[in-house]
Amino acid sequence: MKKFRLEQDFLELFPQAQIGILVCNGIDNHEKDENKYVSWLRECEEISKQYTENPEFTSNPVIRGWRDAFYKFKTKKGARCSIEALLKRVAKGNQIGTIIPLVDIYNGISLKYGVPIGGEDIDKFEGDMRLTIAEGGEDFVTYGAGGKSEPPSPGEVIYRDDFGAVCRCWNWREAERTMLTEDTVNAFMIIEAHDADSAANIDAALDELKSMIETELGGTVTKALATAAQPEVVIAE
Repeated sequence: MKKFRLEQDFLELFPQAQIGILVCNGIDNHEKDENKYVSWLRECEEISKQYTENPEFTSNPVIRGWRDAFYKFKTKKGARCSIEALLKRVAKGNQIGTIIPLVDIYNGISLKYGVPIGGEDIDKFEGDMRLTIAEGGEDFVTYGAGGKSEPPSPGEVIYRDDFGAVCRCWNWREAERTMLTEDTVNAFMIIEAHDADSAANIDAALDELKSMIETELGGTVTKALATAAQPEVVIAE
């Protein structure tokens, strides 16, 4: 059995955090039409402009809220929340490229609802997955790093399993070891909120993401929510 858990050290920093979870089993994530999700991403980019209406980018509530959340823990210089990175690209007039079906689907949902979303391959987890504070030195090799480990600093918010870090600076960079690929069959999807205000769109985003994955990729998808009141969720039997 594998579980996801919000550790107490994380909850002491973010007692109102909510992590929406989808456990996807038996999906087919292979690309069948490389242009299939282009129009989906363009549609979601247009919708996302509501989150960057203020010309002063960092004054927009989604951006400001996550910036303030990142100030509460140790971060690598320049690290930003994943939703900020997506919204910034769109605000600058750039398009989000297609990658693989599941990533294209969740990037669109992320833009549409103004929430950070991530995903990992459950079958590559070593033991339980935890959202916690780094001790420092945890193994972490990100995509494109040529196999070089770039461990988190003590005090970073990280996702980690028994082997090492899975995502640094909460949702900034993910490890190559557990990343989604076309061959992923069982996926762990998360939608994150650091407080009650940022959680406003979580339920709707989870429901649409669940529906799209089931429709587009098949398999079965189970929904859950991790909070301070219920910090542990079973993600694999």
